[in-house]
Amino acid sequence: MKRILLASTVLFAASSAYAADAVVYSEPAPVVADTFSWTGGYIGLNAGYAGGKFKHPFAAQYYDAGDWFDIATGSAKITSSGFIGGVQAGYNWQFDQTVVGLETDFQASGLKGEVSGSLTDGSDVIGAELGTKVKWFGTTRVRLGYLPTERFMIYATGGVAYGKVETYGSVNFDGDVVGFSNSKSRVGYTVGAGAEYAINDNWTVKSEYLYTDLGKMKFSLGDADERLNVTTKSPFHTVRIGVNYKF
Repeated sequence: MKRILLASTVLFAASSAYAADAVVYSEPAPVVADTFSWTGGYIGLNAGYAGGKFKHPFAAQYYDAGDWFDIATGSAKITSSGFIGGVQAGYNWQFDQTVVGLETDFQASGLKGEVSGSLTDGSDVIGAELGTKVKWFGTTRVRLGYLPTERFMIYATGGVAYGKVETYGSVNFDGDVVGFSNSKSRVGYTVGAGAEYAINDNWTVKSEYLYTDLGKMKFSLGDADERLNVTTKSPFHTVRIGVNYKF
């Protein structure tokens, strides 16, 4: 009996030691690092608000002895505002924490400003209206960004701007109304800054400020003896938000 008990004890101890040796310890699964990259193309939509102060230097002139002479000069300043919205597309290249990109956009515009006034001279009443609007505009810009975190970018931007500017108005002299309108496509420049955040690997949201100047537009009204020279300067500011889909 003692031999049986002793053999049982030895077998139990041996099986316990084998079971202990058979236990497998696994290492914790490694944490997968976020590997988002800004490199790639994208398209998107944006909407915002624009405003500025359009300037209209003018000179009323008469012709005499082979030359034009000023009767009166001045400048009309018109506060402008309106909503804008459009599309953009671009491509980014990421170098460590630096992002270099090229973006182009096209905007429908409700930006405009108007002013009117009148002058009474005895029984004569002279009224005038003047307005300018940016019918549409677009930009092609370089973006230079910095990444404080992997998915958040702040950037400066600048480049070429272009758009359709129209200046219009009328003069009312005792009910005799003379109207005019002049519209031209202009080219200028734009500069600004913005911030963009990647929600996931495909979608980003951004906010952006731009200052845009479409240059000068000049035209004349009148005849061979008298004329009014008008210059339109149409700088404006835009603040907009947008969403991009990254390929």
